[in-house]
Amino acid sequence: MDILQKITDTIEPSLAVMGYTVVQIKLADGLRRKTLTIVAERQDEQAMGFDDCAEISRTVSALLDVEDPIQSAYDLEVSSPGLDRPLTRPVDYTKYAGCEAKCETFIPLDGRKRFRGILKGMEGEHVIMDMPEGEARIAYSNIRSAKLVLTDELVATAMKKDSGSNKKKKHIKT
Repeated sequence: MDILQKITDTIEPSLAVMGYTVVQIKLADGLRRKTLTIVAERQDEQAMGFDDCAEISRTVSALLDVEDPIQSAYDLEVSSPGLDRPLTRPVDYTKYAGCEAKCETFIPLDGRKRFRGILKGMEGEHVIMDMPEGEARIAYSNIRSAKLVLTDELVATAMKKDSGSNKKKKHIKT
């Protein structure tokens, strides 16, 4: 089992119970020490705040202190996926259908490795993207990396969603 899978297996169940979903885990070599980056989101789809990141950081630190999967010193960073979030799971391609995205493949498809277009979701094991030159069908297993493109529409949708959640919070307080 590789180290990222071991870290995922160690932290994911506890974060799920706390109401968070792990979006991405990265371990990078820095100049002096490694950096472990945990990208997570709230299961209730509310915006992540500083308190959420701090709570995740404390929990992950405690869990990794016990398991000790990283043998050297490292820095822990916890963040939200952001608006131009990475697409790391098959469900992301369906959830964000209609949004603009870009992705890079491991193996070229029709002579290219980079694609940018509107997500149409998934059909079986393929991600479907509508691009200016036509539809692209990319095997999910061939996607090296993918993320949403920060557009005015994406920002407007997020703002609308955030203002709706603020109204709900205010309503609950009264």
